[in-house]
Amino acid sequence: MGLPKRLTEMQKRFAELLVFGGPDGPLTKSEAAKLAGYSEKRCRQEGSELTNPRLNPLVVKYIGELKEERLKKYEVNYATHVAELGRIKDAALKKGAWSAAVNAETNRGKAAGLYIDRKIIKTGKLEDLTEEQLESKMKQILEDYSQIIDVTPDPKKIEGNKKD
Repeated sequence: MGLPKRLTEMQKRFAELLVFGGPDGPLTKSEAAKLAGYSEKRCRQEGSELTNPRLNPLVVKYIGELKEERLKKYEVNYATHVAELGRIKDAALKKGAWSAAVNAETNRGKAAGLYIDRKIIKTGKLEDLTEEQLESKMKQILEDYSQIIDVTPDPKKIEGNKKD
């Protein structure tokens, strides 16, 4: 019998429905086959056969091409991401949606690496440490974070402690 040289319209429609979905979202193989025009009684069998590369290599190849096309269309990279966030910010500013504009600009900054989220996860209890261990931890914290915290003692607080 041999393999066909080109796809039929129903096979193309099946592949497009399978990759891009229907009006209500993604479709199963049998749903795509049914909507493409295959018999309701055989739509499950047809969906399975149409996605079998040994039985229908042209359909499987076309499905692969459509998936690749979809990936390229919705591809996200740094330049397009930042440009899209800029477009959203500009549209929000035109409408006076200040919160949305600020969020878009903040997300552009995060994408550009201008913001760094730091999270410190502590385990254990301070109550379990000895006084020497606590002092050592406090000194280590002051050394590690001296650039971002003010460690200069407040003279008023020192004066208040002397009176006690």
